[in-house]
Amino acid sequence: MPPSVDAPPDLSGLLALARIENLDLKPVILRVQTDLFVRAPGRDRTAIEIFESLACGLIPTVDEETARVVAGKLAPFPETPPAILEALALRGGGARDAVVELAPVLSRPLIEAALADGSDIAARIAARAGLSREAVDELVREGRPEIDLALAANLGITLRGAALARLVGRGRGAADLARALLIRPDVSAADLAPLYLHADPMRRSVIGRTVEATAALRPAPPPPRGLGETLTGLSAARDVAAFVAALADGLGVPRNFLAVVADAGARYDLLTLGLRAAGLHEEEAVYIFLTLNQGVARSAERVADLVRLFRTVSRPAARDLIAAILDRPLQERGRTEPHQPLHGPEAKLRQGGERAALQRPPLPLRARTETA
Repeated sequence: MPPSVDAPPDLSGLLALARIENLDLKPVILRVQTDLFVRAPGRDRTAIEIFESLACGLIPTVDEETARVVAGKLAPFPETPPAILEALALRGGGARDAVVELAPVLSRPLIEAALADGSDIAARIAARAGLSREAVDELVREGRPEIDLALAANLGITLRGAALARLVGRGRGAADLARALLIRPDVSAADLAPLYLHADPMRRSVIGRTVEATAALRPAPPPPRGLGETLTGLSAARDVAAFVAALADGLGVPRNFLAVVADAGARYDLLTLGLRAAGLHEEEAVYIFLTLNQGVARSAERVADLVRLFRTVSRPAARDLIAAILDRPLQERGRTEPHQPLHGPEAKLRQGGERAALQRPPLPLRARTETA
């Protein structure tokens, strides 16, 4: 009776030949069985398990060329068991490259296998379209600049959640990463607020309008009293260190807050936002632009740009932008006692109670009697 078409192939003869000394048939066995597996009209669970066991045992032992050829056939095949793809990725070299390029889905274990030898394949993985959210999260955790940049430039994936937050956070101090994130169509302007200083004028305008929409809903503390006079005096004396320290203290931020950006131009933009957030008048800001730094003062175009920035951003929005850029919230109010409204039902009740207390006659004092 002829054997069933669906029965797994009898490999006993090939396996017996493979045990003969000085006769290495393992590459032949792997190639033949790979072709049979891929071309078969159907595969039941038993056939898949037999092939998985055979392939995983032979892949580490065959030559580089055989592993690469087999990977090229098995990586794009949807029914290839994940364990086989991971074994091919662990081989490194051409086999791993084929898996990274051709596998329909890059799972977390598969990415870990591909990165096991410490090679620079991670950036190529990050550039692949259609990466799962799990794969993106795993790659972002690597914390390597080349991976971050490849993910930011990969328009075939969607960046969101914790992965996006990490990339934006790193983009604060990496101009190339920030620029790649700023041009992505899938990232909202609100999420890009921390990268405001790296944005071009058009993108700044979009981010600014988004921040304005929410900043106006929250109260801001009154400007620090006398801060404008102090800053203009220090600017006239060109005492830059004392000026920056006074501005930082007025805003409640670290005194080295300007160091968050390396570019000198962006640093001055941040200083301008600080002046606006601190509640300075436009005349005071212009005076500072013309006296604090002679390099800036000599450029009418640069001074005009700074004045334009000062005018186009409201004080609440400037506070929110600084909080986003520095990744630290600014204090909402300049005082610690609970807020008591001057108008409305609560104020009327409170004022009525105060008036009643004033009009109420004092209670008579009782004489204290001593007991023996």
